[in-house]
Parts: sequence; structure tokens; C-alpha cells
Amino acid sequence: MREPALVTRMRPFTSTIFAEMTALANRTGAVNLGQGFPDTDGPAGMLAVAKDSIDGGLNQYPPGTGMPVLRQAIAEHRTRFGTDYDPDTEILVTVGATEAIAASLLALVEPGDEVVLIEPYYDSYAASVALAGATRRTVGLVEEPGTGRLGLDVQALRDAVGPRTKAILLNTPHNPTGTVLDRAELAEVARLCVRHDVIAITDEVYEHLVFDGREHVPLATLPGMAERTVTISGAGKTFNCTGWKIGWVCAPAELVGAVRAAKQFLTFVGGAPFQPAVAHALRNELPWVEELRTSLQNKRSRLAAGLTEAGFAVRPSEGTYFITADVRPLGFTDGAQLCRELPERIGVAGVPVQVFTDHPDRWQHLVRFAFCKKDEVLDEAIRRLRKLGA
Repeated sequence: MREPALVTRMRPFTSTIFAEMTALANRTGAVNLGQGFPDTDGPAGMLAVAKDSIDGGLNQYPPGTGMPVLRQAIAEHRTRFGTDYDPDTEILVTVGATEAIAASLLALVEPGDEVVLIEPYYDSYAASVALAGATRRTVGLVEEPGTGRLGLDVQALRDAVGPRTKAILLNTPHNPTGTVLDRAELAEVARLCVRHDVIAITDEVYEHLVFDGREHVPLATLPGMAERTVTISGAGKTFNCTGWKIGWVCAPAELVGAVRAAKQFLTFVGGAPFQPAVAHALRNELPWVEELRTSLQNKRSRLAAGLTEAGFAVRPSEGTYFITADVRPLGFTDGAQLCRELPERIGVAGVPVQVFTDHPDRWQHLVRFAFCKKDEVLDEAIRRLRKLGA
């Protein structure tokens, strides 16, 4: 019998939990709180610019680094967070943040190098590390006594960084837990990166979606980090256009040039008519984003109350689209098993947190639910979830 065609290092990544849970939700008619995409469109002005771009013939290859109008808008936008980038040499437009992460690892990490991930991690991170031929090391978030917040385990991070560490891949605001790393936690990351001469790759796609007066602090703004941080973000989560796949990399010219070298052989370019639309949104639609943030904060609280009423033990969500809930008070021990039963049992789909980790036994009690849905959708999900505790 022939060996499997797929190379060994990629065999663990043949499918995603999101595809599995969405297919199950579609088959059963369940309310899908598993996959993190909004069910409403972005700002009308942005959509109009995209339509005008298509009608105006902007449908061929854009420049390899991204359209100048978008790179300039990204540069202007980054100044709001206290960072300055040259739009010509320090910004690269990508096909979403997922490509930006993969291209960064392919460009900056050698086979055999170690990349530290914070666990639980978004599933594409581990796959991208494997694509680069690198070795991943994971550091788990830890539950803080009293609040239940999942915070950074600073000592574990110190222990994980060593002579073979080339990069730390950091996500804040954090998917799947909703944690927003604070300035003190990020300062520890920065000190480690400087001390060990490590590159930081930061996924900040939820940078605007933080709740309860919290602050998103870009790692690149901390001492010693501007020259060693690859900051990644995108339009999908900020402007409710996840299907457009417009992301970007901001970093010193040397790092951006390396990422561009890898990226150009992945997708070359993407999304020509969407790029001026995103540029318009960055310059004109941030008040709309603030309304979105307030709406999501309310939706977070709405779903948290419903989950609590249904019998879950809810963990704090400080940002993003997501909230996690402990299934043990309901008498369950395995979140993955429960998630595979929920669609048929009560008609709701969630995602088990244990699939985002290298240590599933430590995380099998948590399930992630997305609240980036219309209120009536959340209310129907809550009505069905109540059946679990009945």
C-alpha cells in the first residue's frame, strides 16, 4: 500500500473544527455559535466603495505590496495606536491575517527553530509552524483565582523561551478565550524578546473590539519592540467583512521585505476592489466600529447571562467575538463530546476549546461560543441552551 500523499508534518491538519461544527449545524438546523463570523454587513459607505471599484473596472492584479491608498490608510490608522510605519517599505497587504501569519513564519523561521505559542491558540498557528518546518512550544494561559480570567503564565513563558526560540506568536485580544493581555503582561513578553533576541509576531485582528473600558496595547509600542515586532491585523473583524480577506503586516522594512518574499509565492495578490473600500473604512468608518464595539459588548453580556442561567460557569470575556464556558457544573466532563451532541440534542453549535491546544486534558472542560450574531439569534440559542439545565 502506498504511503499517504500528505507530508507527515501536515497530517494533523487535514480538517478544521470550524468546518466540522458548521456542517453539523447546517445538517441539524442548529443555531451556529461555533464559527466566528458576523451575520450583519459592514458600514454602507465601505460597501459602496467596493461596488464602485468593481463597476469602475478595478478588477485586475493590484500592486504586490498592496494598493498605495490602502497602505497609506493603514499607516495613518497605526498612528492611533502609537506606532509609525512607512507605507512604502514597512506595510504589506495580505490575503487576510491567516496568510500574514503563515508568510511571516515561512519567511522568518528556519526548520528546527522553536516558535512559542500561547495555549489555547487559533488552529492555523500550529499548522503554519508545521508548514515552516519549525517546532512549536506552548505556554498555557492560567485561570486567575477569584475572577476566572485566563491570564498569561509569565513564569511558564520564561521557562519556554530558550536558545532555539526564534519567535513568539502572540494573539491579543485573544481567540478563543476573549482575554485582553494587559500592559504588565505584555511588558514581560517584551522583556523576554529583548533579552533573548526573539522576534514577536502579533495577531491583533480584534484590536478595536475590547470591552468594559479596557485598552488594547500593541506589543510594538513597548521598549525595544518596534524593531523586532511583526504586527498583523486586518479588516475582517473590524468592519464585518470576514469574506473579503484583506489583512496586513506592519514591521521594519527588513522584516516586511522578508515576509513579502514568502507571501508573493503564496497568493501573489488579492482583493483588488476591496482594498480602496478598506482604505475608506479606516479613514471614515471608525465611529461605526465604536458602535460595533458597544453592540458586541452588550451581546457578550447577553450571552453570558444566558449561559449562566443555563447552568454553565462562564469565564470573563474582555474582547473579541467569543466567550468560554465551563461545562462541568452541568455534569459534563468532555467539551468535545458535548459539542458534537449539542446540535442534535438542543439545536446549538459551539466549539470545544481543547482542539486549540497541545494539552487537551487541561482544557476539555471549556467550550467557546461566538456572540457576533443578531440579538434574535442569540436569544433563540439561549432559549435552547436552557434545556440543558432542565
